[in-house]
Amino acid sequence: MSTFRPEATDYMKVQDGNETKKVLKTEAFEKFNSALLGLGDITETSDSIDAIAAVFDLQGFTNFCKQIQPHLSVPVFLSEFLAWLFDQLRKEMSQKTFEEGVALWSPLPFYVKFMGDGLLVLWDASSAREAGRRNIIVSCRQICAKYSTDLYPRLSRKVVDAPPILRCGIARGAVYSVGNGNDFVGSSINMAARLEKIPGATFAVNARGFKLDDPKATGFFKTTLIVKKMAIRGIGDGELIALIKSEYENMKASDKKHFRDA
Repeated sequence: MSTFRPEATDYMKVQDGNETKKVLKTEAFEKFNSALLGLGDITETSDSIDAIAAVFDLQGFTNFCKQIQPHLSVPVFLSEFLAWLFDQLRKEMSQKTFEEGVALWSPLPFYVKFMGDGLLVLWDASSAREAGRRNIIVSCRQICAKYSTDLYPRLSRKVVDAPPILRCGIARGAVYSVGNGNDFVGSSINMAARLEKIPGATFAVNARGFKLDDPKATGFFKTTLIVKKMAIRGIGDGELIALIKSEYENMKASDKKHFRDA
């Protein structure tokens, strides 16, 4: 995405009757168009990809940006957070390192987009085995946990009121390219964004498309997660949602009432 910032030379003065007006030159005026979105050729036919979408959200980031002199703190925080997150994604997907390269548990994401207070991360689900898809869920949970235990304490010594929690919502489904694949849309992205905002939960997964009860699944899916039904606005009234069991048990009654047994 580009910014529209005309230079001083893009303006000129013209006479309008008895009045002198400052005007933006036509050439600069016409540059304010959809190309600023950086999507490429938006007439291109959309490609469909079976994807796993994860929306990571920094809880408290908006308030963090409201502090005095945010221009001094936000760059420090974001530069470390983004570098750390990409490093964690590489580590979590890595099975074993060789001199020639890295063997992966699951494919690396094919798309990452910064969304102001978090990131959208997309994996190609068709190129991963069933166990690999579940590994992505476990990895996202590990990243959220490591943020609280590893990165947050470190950043708290560098900036004031750093966001204390990294939340995550995960869903699988088709996504569709926009333009030359510079952006993507799809209900799975919307689902992941809604799951990330569930009150009382910091981690949630739409069970659709994942074999969470597979006998081969790791203990994480048997002991750490609990599956409940929930109405998701604009999507469905009985979506199966996997939550962290301890978070569900500690929810306020007002938050728990949105769920029912699966």
